[in-house]
Amino acid sequence: MAEVAVYGAWASPLSKRVEIVLKLKGVKYEVIEEDMSNPSLWLQNYSPILKSVPVLIHEGDPVVAPNVILEYIDETWKGNPIFPQNPKDRAKARFWIKFIDEKCVPAVMLACWGREMVQQMATQEAYNCLKALEDELRGKKFFGGNNVGAVDIAAIFIALWLGVIEEINGVKLLMHDQFPLLSRWVNDILSCSIIQETLPPRDQLITYLRTHNPNSFPSGT
Repeated sequence: MAEVAVYGAWASPLSKRVEIVLKLKGVKYEVIEEDMSNPSLWLQNYSPILKSVPVLIHEGDPVVAPNVILEYIDETWKGNPIFPQNPKDRAKARFWIKFIDEKCVPAVMLACWGREMVQQMATQEAYNCLKALEDELRGKKFFGGNNVGAVDIAAIFIALWLGVIEEINGVKLLMHDQFPLLSRWVNDILSCSIIQETLPPRDQLITYLRTHNPNSFPSGT
């Protein structure tokens, strides 16, 4: 195994976070693809509690939980930092990552795939979450300022996966007239060469999510 390896899943936005950061840092790594319907014994050994991807292996030792991994990478390889150096700004970035993972993504998933009785409330919650992100982008190109930062990487679900989910379900949450800054951010982040080469092809992702249970992958993989 290489000095740095990532146990991941190609359709997982959480796995892709880790790969994006490693590429931004210029760290060479090996990807070990996991089938999350049948996790390998290696994955279960390295992540016995979570039993999920991503898992980073560095010099033979595992680091688990996607956002823990992001901070570990940023602290281990100092070049091209993704978290702010100022403690207050760093805390703010952690807040927005937590907001995306615990509020925004679940609301979007329920708004698109929830039962009819739940969808209306979830759609309003998803709107509120997207509006909060829209407001946070005012005066900035990226959430990280002029450069891609940790919050941008955490929000990659919105840049690609949200559009795919909208297309599959025939719904539209991220409307340009309501969220012009967030829509512009999507175009800007997807235009970054490292992002482009790391994210899965859109058509393959559409095919995959049409045939797999979508409610399991945001939190589990």
